[in-house]
Amino acid sequence: MVDQNIILLGYIVPLAFGAYLLTPASSSVASSMPTLHSKRRRLMAGLNLTLLIGFIVSVHTLWISNKISEGAAVCSTATVFSCDDVLGNTQYNTDPVFGISWGLLGMLAFGLLLFFANSVSKEPDALWARRYMQFGMVLTAGGMGVIALLVSYEVRMEKICQFCTTAHAANIIGLFGFWRAGKMMDAGEWNDKEAKEASKSGGGRS
Repeated sequence: MVDQNIILLGYIVPLAFGAYLLTPASSSVASSMPTLHSKRRRLMAGLNLTLLIGFIVSVHTLWISNKISEGAAVCSTATVFSCDDVLGNTQYNTDPVFGISWGLLGMLAFGLLLFFANSVSKEPDALWARRYMQFGMVLTAGGMGVIALLVSYEVRMEKICQFCTTAHAANIIGLFGFWRAGKMMDAGEWNDKEAKEASKSGGGRS
């Protein structure tokens, strides 16, 4: 079986790049990646990448939960980092309302967020684009409460699920991305024409 830490690194690297694309510093990649020449394109690329990683990690946690239920050990260690101990805990591995696996709920949530972000990427000037970004912000903001609950479970168990933490990070980064998209829309920097006009009115600064 492949070392789970290697797989985890394969999630963290693109997640970090997605987070980078959401920041003003990402303007440095415009020259080497022409498709990301505008601030909006970089933001939406980073947001989609972040949410995709969140979805994939959620699939992975669901797979781990299923393997544990079959009696397999996936990433159990003697250290504080042990996804087996967290995801294999029958008292905490499902939501308290519907009894659904947290991994499955994560898949559904990130899948919906991906729908919002990818739809806006395809039609950024659609009348519903702002509303989709608002939906995404509300959903990721609500996810912060779920993260707090899951972290409280880890504190009680004195164990940390590294894959769960990666999914939590994807939600937090996604929240920042949806928030920044809304700020860009309010500032008139969303579409290329508005961005150029905003730049001119600001003295030619980009």
